Formats: sequence, C-alpha cells, structure tokens
Amino acid sequence: MLSIFWFRRDLRLDDNAGLYEALRSDHPVLPVFIFDKLILDKLDDKQDARVTFIHETVIELRKELEAKGGTLLVRYGEPLEVLRELIKAHEMAAVYTNHDYEPYARERDNQVQELLQTEGIAFHTYKDQVIFERDEIMTGSGTPYKVYTPYKNTWLKKFKEDMVKPYPSLRHLDKLANIKAEAIPTLEEMGFRKSNLQVPKPLLSKQVLENYAAKRDLPALDATSHVSPYLRFGLISVRSLVAKALQHSDTWLQELIWREFFMQLLYHFPESATESFAPKFRHISWRNDEVDFQKWCEGKTGFPLVDAGMRQLNATGFMHNRVRMVVASFLVKDLLIDWRWGEAYFAEKLLDYEQSSNVGNWQWAAGTGADAQPYFRVFNPSSQSEKFDRDKAYMRRWVPELDTPAYPEPMVDHAMARDRAVSAFKKAIAEMPQT
Repeated sequence: MLSIFWFRRDLRLDDNAGLYEALRSDHPVLPVFIFDKLILDKLDDKQDARVTFIHETVIELRKELEAKGGTLLVRYGEPLEVLRELIKAHEMAAVYTNHDYEPYARERDNQVQELLQTEGIAFHTYKDQVIFERDEIMTGSGTPYKVYTPYKNTWLKKFKEDMVKPYPSLRHLDKLANIKAEAIPTLEEMGFRKSNLQVPKPLLSKQVLENYAAKRDLPALDATSHVSPYLRFGLISVRSLVAKALQHSDTWLQELIWREFFMQLLYHFPESATESFAPKFRHISWRNDEVDFQKWCEGKTGFPLVDAGMRQLNATGFMHNRVRMVVASFLVKDLLIDWRWGEAYFAEKLLDYEQSSNVGNWQWAAGTGADAQPYFRVFNPSSQSEKFDRDKAYMRRWVPELDTPAYPEPMVDHAMARDRAVSAFKKAIAEMPQT
C-alpha cells in the first residue's frame, strides 16, 4: 500500500510539515502534483509567468526526488478526477497534504475528503503556510480579530521560539515510493506558452533585512526582499522567514504577521473576497468608467507615480508596496472605480498574487475592509511622489516621457475627485439598508 503526499502551495522538500508526516507513516510515499484545470482554465493570459514559474519549479522538484530514489507524479486535470484515477491505479492507505485556507481550496478539500472517505482512505492535512491559523488567534470573546494591532499583539504574546523549528522532512526521504512516472505535462499540453518574465530571486541578506524599515518605502531602491512569490508557492517555509525576521527586522516580521491577519480574515469571512467587508460600503455608487479604468491599467493617468507603478506591474509582474497603496487609492478614490476591478487586475498581473493579501490590501486602500484606513483619508499622488520619490528616479525609470509634451495632463483634478469620493461614501452610509 501507498501513502500519497499531495504538493500544492508548498513546493519544497525541506521543512514541509505534511511531507514530514507522510514520510513518518507506515507506507511508502508517492508525491503528487496536480496542475488544477479548474484554476488554469480561468487564466486569460496563456503566457502567465506564474504558470511558467510553477512548471519550472515542479520539474526541479521531480529531479530532486529522483535523486533521492523517488519521483513526482505530475498530472493536469481536475483534482477529484485525478485522485479517482490514482485510487484505481494504486492501493492507497492515505493522502497527506497541507492546509489551504482560500474559499475555492476549502470547497475542493471538502469534496476530496468525501471522496476518500467513501473509499476508506484517510485524509490528513497539516498547518504549514502560517505560524498561527484558523482559531489559534482569537479575541477574548472567542471571535476573529478585525483590527490588526490587537491581532499582532496577541500573535506576539502567543508566539514561542520552537514554532519556527523546521520539520526535518529531508531526513526521511528513504521512505519515498519507487514508481516510474510518466512525463510531466508540457505548458503547451495545458494550453500555455513559456513566459519571458523572470521571477526575481529573494533578497534575504542580513543587510537587506536590517535596512528594510529605513528603505522599504522608497521605490527607486531595490530594498525589499522579493520573497513573496516564493512564500506564495511555498518554495520557502514561513518558519524560516519568521526566524530571519526575529533576528534582523521587527518591521519585516510585522509584514509577515499582516499576511496571517489577512489570511484569517478571508478564512473567517470568505464573502469578503467579493463583497466589501464593511456592509455600509456595499452600495456605493461607483462611476466604473471603462475608459478611465483602461488609462489606469496602462499607466496613462497623468499622475507620474501612479503611471510608474502600473507600468512596472505590466512589465515585470511586480509593483513596489508603497506604490501599490497609491495606485489603489487613485483608482478607488480619484476615479471612483470599484475596488474589485483593481483587485481582479492585480490578480491577473502580480507574480506574488495571494487572494487573502490582495483582497485585504485593496479593501484597506478603499476604506471598505477590516481595519482599513478611513474612507475620508485619500492618498494625494503628488505629495506621495514628493515624499517617496523626490528626485523622480523611480518615476523616470518607468515613465521616460515624463516632463515632455508626450506625457498626458492629469486625467482628473485630485481635490475635486477626493470630494466626490468622500460624498459617495457618505451617501452609501446614509442610505445603508436598515436590518
């Protein structure tokens, strides 16, 4: 009999909780990865850099496993159908994997649980992508936190250093099943083509982390870690990153805690993926002008910091975090366009797209979310430029026509737009249906 370990967003052999538990079971372990057709078929960009990145990572993962005497079975299809095929092909004792918290993943795993239960096969899942999950950080009354600072304080109070101790999964690879696996599906067989975008390597040196607090808001500097895609797809464990943060940067640690705050919000309030978290803002009269939205997407708004950010995103799949806040505020407040339009565009483009963080940050910028900035606080793109890119180094890098006749005039008067947005939000509050 076999145990299966199902790789998902944990594409590494070292410090992998679920893999460690599978390898310590009584049966040889067959690692499996499924290119999920239900996710991939929704991607319009058939040169999506994330798909290329995952595909290349899976190829390397198989090589590592083969060097240890095992293999990685890679399939393209709907997870339930793939698992049904595996059940027919192999006598299976259990399926091991790591928890996933997004609405789609939870629905999928519930269906998998039902399938395996009918076949008499155990389904074991483990906490791996966070330090604290689900109900581990709750208020005194047993409810989820909706404000970051008390969540962070409780997180830090409950944290113990042994929580970042790595799982020694590498020590147990002698338990891998020796099975011949067919070729990995090609990108073309899945309807994709290789992307030319490169996912930058993480910058996790002592110097980068110790300078993070002082330099992280300056987009002209390459002063952030670039670790987010690797954390998103699990090439690096969160435990190793928290351990580094504890050594070198309290500010960077807080960013990791923000990630977990947003994850628990989406877990407990899955409707916030598609609805404003605050009910009073679910009936805003958005302008949703498609021409204005297109100018924002293309970086042709006439506001240099906004345009630089959008062009950086379109060209590289990355945008500096400070600039993400500015472009989000501009779309929602200056153009009065629904935050969900921006969230969906970022979901298409960001190499580090993570649903909980993307939704959480967009709702924060919009003023509609949990612990969001107040709706009447609106970023001024010009003062943000002056404060964080005074010499225009970042803006000139991405907007070379800046200060020439070729650069467009501002598409909107910021003061007028701010007043318009504040009025729309006030009106939504006043007209909120009474329950």
